[in-house]
Amino acid sequence: MELRQLRYFLTVAEELHFGRAAERLHIVQSAVSQQLRRLERELGTELFARSTRVVRLTEAGHRLLPYAREMLALQARAREAVDELRAGQAVTVRLGTSAGLGSWLDAVLPVFTRDGGDSQLELVTRSTEERLAQVRAGGLDAALLRGERSDPGLEFLPLWQDALMAALPVGHELAARETVELARLAELPLRLSPRSRNPALHDLVMHSCRAAGYTPVLGPEFTNDQDTLAAIGYGKPSWTVFYAPYADQLPVPGVVFRPLSDPAPVMQTYLAVRNGPSRAALRALIEACYEAVEGPGSRSACGGMGWSPTSGRRHA
Repeated sequence: MELRQLRYFLTVAEELHFGRAAERLHIVQSAVSQQLRRLERELGTELFARSTRVVRLTEAGHRLLPYAREMLALQARAREAVDELRAGQAVTVRLGTSAGLGSWLDAVLPVFTRDGGDSQLELVTRSTEERLAQVRAGGLDAALLRGERSDPGLEFLPLWQDALMAALPVGHELAARETVELARLAELPLRLSPRSRNPALHDLVMHSCRAAGYTPVLGPEFTNDQDTLAAIGYGKPSWTVFYAPYADQLPVPGVVFRPLSDPAPVMQTYLAVRNGPSRAALRALIEACYEAVEGPGSRSACGGMGWSPTSGRRHA
């Protein structure tokens, strides 16, 4: 059983498509199929049920999946350990991020620079699922993500909470208010990303609107910041939501951002890391995140938030 075969297996298991897996691996599809056939022959069973339209994991494939992730993560950590020694402890920590972190990253980065020694922080923007997959496989050391989830191979350290703000046309009557009650937006079309693209945000907004007594009228989908805000500012009246730290950095002509209330939707952000002891550079990043939440001097409070600086593990 080769690590290369396990990497191919894991990529196909994530994509459930041999062509897309080959593109991610930057090799031809026939090479992926060949190596997986060899792995299946060695194990004496099929790992994928293949048809002309569908690829799915067999029961054996499901059983192999967590072990493949664990072995590839161990390989990455072994390489990191040797690289640290070779580089004299000057290492790079790869952190998965996304748009909308705003002032939180501005708070984390200088603390890590101050306390991380010679370590460097590399920010990698990926979709949520790609970030989680890369943390599991060792391609990322950690990832920031919003919304609660569980994964047997990962730990999710709770960090900060962000309020949602409504983006409204500057000429709309609600734009004159300091705070907008959700119920007042019932008749205004909502531009929201589809649930398949951002389930945590989609569910939070829909649940909050229902708590306010209505199901929102859905307008055109949220595509990207620029186009959606331009449509809100200069098109037919509509609204959308942004995280407060990000909205503060988005002065857009024709659009205003207002806090929401009754209820006030709040999203929790987590730092996803692999199970097990953390290397020193990753511990410095975790401490920097906690200090961003609690303010200077918060490192003494890390254990109280469920993380032990000594072991790198969360307390049970």
